[in-house]
Amino acid sequence: MVRVASTRARPFKEYVEDQDGYKLINRQGQPFAGEREVQIFFGLVWCGSEFDLNREPNNGRGPVDFKVSYGSGDKSLIEFKLASNHALKRNLQRQLAIYEAANKTHKSVKVIVCFTEGDQQRAPRILKEVGLEGDESVVVIDARRDNKPSGSKA
Repeated sequence: MVRVASTRARPFKEYVEDQDGYKLINRQGQPFAGEREVQIFFGLVWCGSEFDLNREPNNGRGPVDFKVSYGSGDKSLIEFKLASNHALKRNLQRQLAIYEAANKTHKSVKVIVCFTEGDQQRAPRILKEVGLEGDESVVVIDARRDNKPSGSKA
């Protein structure tokens, strides 16, 4: 199931980065989208799916962002984090393990959203510090506005 969760997170990443999806969460002249807004946007990629997607289920120890399952024996968790979150390192180290235990699974995907150049520098540094650098269960999304020129101006 982690493959399914990751398979849905990667096209979401591509849409945000390469098809102007960033404009929905990094609105010009407005504050960046919060985690909840990004989660709602991500929910669209599951429309029409045969998988059961639950947002913010709390099976003990707090709500995980998403739990996706195909029956009780095949389930994964998806947790979104903004790279700017001051607790990102601690959350990556501890949070999902607690949610996995509460949901009786060992499969999860971590999605980190970067809105600024500073976020894009911070995320890989923290991933390296916590031993998740290059981990396939981590999807880092570049939602910056300042590094996506149109093809005619690139």
